Amino acid sequence: MLVNFILGLAMMAFCLFLQGALVLFALHYSVKRMHKLHSAFGAAMRVTAGMMLILIVGNVAQVVAWGTLFFGLGEFASLPEAIYHSAVNFATLGYGDIVMSEAHKLLGPLEALNGALMIGVSTAALSRAFAEVLKEHMPEARR
Repeated sequence: MLVNFILGLAMMAFCLFLQGALVLFALHYSVKRMHKLHSAFGAAMRVTAGMMLILIVGNVAQVVAWGTLFFGLGEFASLPEAIYHSAVNFATLGYGDIVMSEAHKLLGPLEALNGALMIGVSTAALSRAFAEVLKEHMPEARR
């Protein structure tokens, strides 16, 4: 159990690093694009869509990383099955159609916690960028 906890925390640290780097990249992207657009709605939509794509890539990469860990531990016969299970955990869906063995069961809830936190980080970054675009393009939003 302790080994699984350490593996899970290591994977969570990796995901935090990856998500942090992509959030910084996405925010940098939004700042560069914000000044080039003239319409508040168009600017908000373009910046938000671009950031969303960057952050989705990060979340998918995390799902694949967890799935690769599960596959590497021998939990699943195929990588696609491990990635599917990982996606269900990460999104906190909890379908229960595939269950990991007793030996590594703890990793599922750790991934779900990781997913909830990382999706929250993505949401916060998108909200921040959207608010900044509105402030830049709508004078009344600066108050």
